[in-house]
Amino acid sequence: MNYATQHHIGNNHRTRTETATAIAPTIGRVRQLATKPKGRKRSAERQAEIRTRSDATNGILKCTFLPKLKTAQSVQACKETAKTKRDFYKSHSKLAEHYGIEPMQTKDFGFPYNIVLGMWDMEIKVNRNNINWNSFKLVQDSKKTFLVSEERYNTGTTLYYIPIKPLFRMLHDKGRKHNAHLLLSVCSYLYHIADIPYYRQQDSYLYWLYETHKDWVENDDYMDDAEQYKAELRQAEWIGDRMEQKLFNRSNLKVFEQRLSRFNSRDTFDRECWQVACNAFALYREYPNATIFRNVPLPEEDLYSDDYYNEAITMEKYISFIADTKGWLYECLSDSINNEFNEYGTMEEPTICKSFDGTKIEANSLDFEKRLFELLDDLSYILYNYKTAEK
Repeated sequence: MNYATQHHIGNNHRTRTETATAIAPTIGRVRQLATKPKGRKRSAERQAEIRTRSDATNGILKCTFLPKLKTAQSVQACKETAKTKRDFYKSHSKLAEHYGIEPMQTKDFGFPYNIVLGMWDMEIKVNRNNINWNSFKLVQDSKKTFLVSEERYNTGTTLYYIPIKPLFRMLHDKGRKHNAHLLLSVCSYLYHIADIPYYRQQDSYLYWLYETHKDWVENDDYMDDAEQYKAELRQAEWIGDRMEQKLFNRSNLKVFEQRLSRFNSRDTFDRECWQVACNAFALYREYPNATIFRNVPLPEEDLYSDDYYNEAITMEKYISFIADTKGWLYECLSDSINNEFNEYGTMEEPTICKSFDGTKIEANSLDFEKRLFELLDDLSYILYNYKTAEK
C-alpha cells in the first residue's frame, strides 16, 4: 500500500517547530465619553446611624451552607418512589463501606436533592482517598437503582515507547553486557507477559507508521539526504527483527531471578538497571498473567463502529517497543503521531467500573497498571540515557 499519497511530507523532513500564537486584539475597548460627567456632590448631612438590634442572635455563624441543587443527568432520569430511595441508600452504604468513608446523612432532605447531596458528599470524600477515582453514575434499570463508580489511571498523555536500539548496542558493549542481559529479561517479560506491542509486528500501530515513512522516502525524488534516511529505516528494521528473536526466547524469563541474584552493582547505572529489573520481576511474580490491556475500557458505543476508533486514542497507539527515540526517523514519527493524536477527542486509559447493585464487588484495582507504567517510564529513561554511561 502506498501511504505517500495519503500523508505526503515532501522535502519537509525536519521536525516542525512550534510557533507562538499571536495575541488577538481586544474586540470591544473602553471608549472615552464625549463630555465629562458632572457627578454627584457630597451631602453635608451625615447618614443616620443604624445599629443591630440587641436581641438579634449570631446564630447564622453556626449555619452550614449546603451546595445549590444541580441535578446530575443520571439523577434526572430517576423517578421518585420509595423503592428508588431505598435502593439508592442501600447502594450508597455499600459504596461508603467499600471506600472506607463516613457518608453524610441526607435522608431528611427532599427528592432529588437528597440523592444529589449524597453523591456530592461522596465524590469529595472518595476523591481525597483514591487518586484513581474518576466519577460516579446513578443507574436505574427495570429492577433497581444503584451507583456505579469509575476508577481510571491517568497516563498523563505520554508516549510510552521503549527504544530497543540502545539495548542492542548494550549487548555488544563488554562493560555493560551484564546490564544488557538483565534488561533483556525485563523486555522479554514486557513482550510475552505484559503484551507490549512490538514495532516489527505487522498488526502494530508503529509498524504501519514505519511503512508510511518508508513509502515517503522512497517516493520522494527531491528529498535531501534520502540515502541516509533509507539507511536509518533499514537499520531500524534489521535491529528490530534481531532483537525480537532475542525477546521471543523464553529462557530470558527462566533465568530472570538468577540474573538478578548474580548481578553485581558497581555504579549508579548498574543500580538503576538492577532496581528496574527488581520492579519488573516483582510484577512478574505478583501478576503472572496480567497484560497492559487487562482493564481497557469498554466503550458504550458499538465496538465495531468506526466512530469509536476515530474519536479515541487507543492504548496500543501510545504504548509500544520502538527502534529508537532519537534521530531523524523518531522526530518524523513523533511529529506524525502528535499531529494525528491532535485530531482525536478522547484518550483510552485503564479503567475499572464497580457496580454497587448488591452483587459481590471484585477486589480489582489499578495497582498493576500504576507499577507497570512507572516501570516503562524508568526503563525508557535508562535506555535513552545509555549513551552517557557507555564506555
